[in-house]
Amino acid sequence: MSAVTGGPVAHTPHTAPLIELRDITRTFVTEGGVAVQALRGVSLSIGAGEFVSIVGQSGSGKSTLMHLIGCLDLPTGGAYRIGGRDVRSFDPNGLAWLRREVFGFVFQSYNLLPTATAEENVQIPAVYAGVPHGRRRYRALELLRSVGLEDRVDHLPSQLSGGEQQRVSVARSLMNGGCVILADEPTGALDSKSSGELMALLQDLSGQGHTVIVITHDPIVAEHANRRIELLDGRIVADTGTRGVARTVQLELPALDTPDNGARTASSLGDMWAAVRMAMRALRTNALRTFLTLLGIVIGVASVITMLAVGEGARDQLVESIAEAGADRLSVSGWGGRRQVNFTFDDLDAVAAEVPNVRAVLPNLSGIETLRYGNIDREEVSVQGVFFDHPEADNWPVASGTFFSERDDRTLAPVVVLGASVVDALFPDGDPLGKYVLIRNTPLLVIGTMKRRGGGGPRGDLDNVAFIPARTGAIRLMGWKWLGWFQVRVEDPALIDATMNAIRTLLSARHETEGINIFSSVEWQESMSEAVTMATMILAAIGSIALVVGGIGIMNIMLVSVTERTREIGIRLATGARRSDILVQFLVEALVVCAVGGVIGIVMGVAIGSVVKLVFPEIWISFTGMPMVVAFTCAAATGLIFGLAPARNAARMNPVEALAHD
Repeated sequence: MSAVTGGPVAHTPHTAPLIELRDITRTFVTEGGVAVQALRGVSLSIGAGEFVSIVGQSGSGKSTLMHLIGCLDLPTGGAYRIGGRDVRSFDPNGLAWLRREVFGFVFQSYNLLPTATAEENVQIPAVYAGVPHGRRRYRALELLRSVGLEDRVDHLPSQLSGGEQQRVSVARSLMNGGCVILADEPTGALDSKSSGELMALLQDLSGQGHTVIVITHDPIVAEHANRRIELLDGRIVADTGTRGVARTVQLELPALDTPDNGARTASSLGDMWAAVRMAMRALRTNALRTFLTLLGIVIGVASVITMLAVGEGARDQLVESIAEAGADRLSVSGWGGRRQVNFTFDDLDAVAAEVPNVRAVLPNLSGIETLRYGNIDREEVSVQGVFFDHPEADNWPVASGTFFSERDDRTLAPVVVLGASVVDALFPDGDPLGKYVLIRNTPLLVIGTMKRRGGGGPRGDLDNVAFIPARTGAIRLMGWKWLGWFQVRVEDPALIDATMNAIRTLLSARHETEGINIFSSVEWQESMSEAVTMATMILAAIGSIALVVGGIGIMNIMLVSVTERTREIGIRLATGARRSDILVQFLVEALVVCAVGGVIGIVMGVAIGSVVKLVFPEIWISFTGMPMVVAFTCAAATGLIFGLAPARNAARMNPVEALAHD
């Protein structure tokens, strides 16, 4: 027989018994605290290549003995040696190695994964052994062919008869060699014909050199074995001894000083893609539940993407508006000191007249008003109170008529200059010059029109504007006696710092206070950008709440999934899965949910933002790659964080208890 290998090994040929138990006891404690002794001082030796049947009544301890021999459980007392090595010298990963490389299990209820094909079920031990996909697939097909199932490889367990399922179980037990085959009531769910075929198969395997141990209460099944051991009340009461010669086996066990007792260390599942496929299959099994779980992540990611896009758009709009204003502007504010400073028009005149390097002073005087001419209204017009030099200061020439003069401003002249869009709306068939429009029931004479500037979309209609003299607007229309802030354009931007100091000195002297704040365009941009960033982060945090809710949903669903799939976990542990394998499998499932939800959420977030941009063009929406990466990463992190607890619960399960779960 070919040697069974598993990582770094110590080569030791054994003429001594392959399996040796000395005074083995196993005691269970019930939930009520009652101690139940299932095995009472069992001593047993089984040589390599023996075909042994262990018989006894229900409750005699034969299944418990099989679990101990197969390292699904550990004895309470006594010593168990496999290949000359005490089983207690193996850590949990080493025990998994034994179940994967040395033992193969055939159960009464078959214990096949219901969502995997016959071929995939047979491959499971090799997946956990890290065997490449091509090699393990070839091996699985060969084994299925050897048990007469070459035409059933793509069938699910539900599509196979009981006898066929049991043959799949036998093929799985041989996937990694099957040095010792442990069959627990293998014919219990089979008809007589299938039972005979199965026992003939086990006899053939024994003849090939496999050690076969059958647990049964059926004397007919027991007669197929070369040796019969009878248990009663946890003790061996009869042993016929070996009929025939036991073989010598060279069992290669991992050295004690190797990592994980020789368990593979390359990958938790050997093939991460196999883990992803397992996860996708498990999620498809409960499609509706998976969809509802995805929904929380989708909403969370879409919310974060949309909120960040709105924030990025606001920042872009701010940057563009300040860039349009130019680097030669200063904003002068009376807010922020120990007392608020209210600027008068005399203050603005003083700055324009006394401070060097000042090109123009721009009062902050604007509002949204309705203009009327005859029975025609133009709503939501930007009415701005400006000085006479505004066309030059803003590089916006007059198209017809004239702009108002300095004298018009100082005498509160009731005049107005209209933008092109206002002219189109109020005077579609005529010349507006010399006609009166009403603003707040105040008649204003149209003395000029501005050249069409264009624009639109998120920036709004730049031509939907009406300019009036600053003092006229403040006193006759809006009732303002002072201004909270104003802007200054400088001649030479290189001297902007000196100009700022001069304006601050002048206004501080005029108002006898130091509470004058002056910002350059760059400083204003940085300040406003910080404010927009903070607002964006708040919006993103609000959107992230949905991610947290989605994560809680993932944890809840995964906990339910672990409970529902307890038996599956037991099957995987029995076929050689380490605790880390189970942990990784369930974490991968949580990650797959979050990854799929993250991708859908990104698409949905972009779609929502695009619709908002289309319906509300005045709202700037800006999509960039970084928010999408951040949102996707957060979704993945949510899967890891909230999937960890259910995954750890699954990884800590006891194999025997998991297999017994209905």
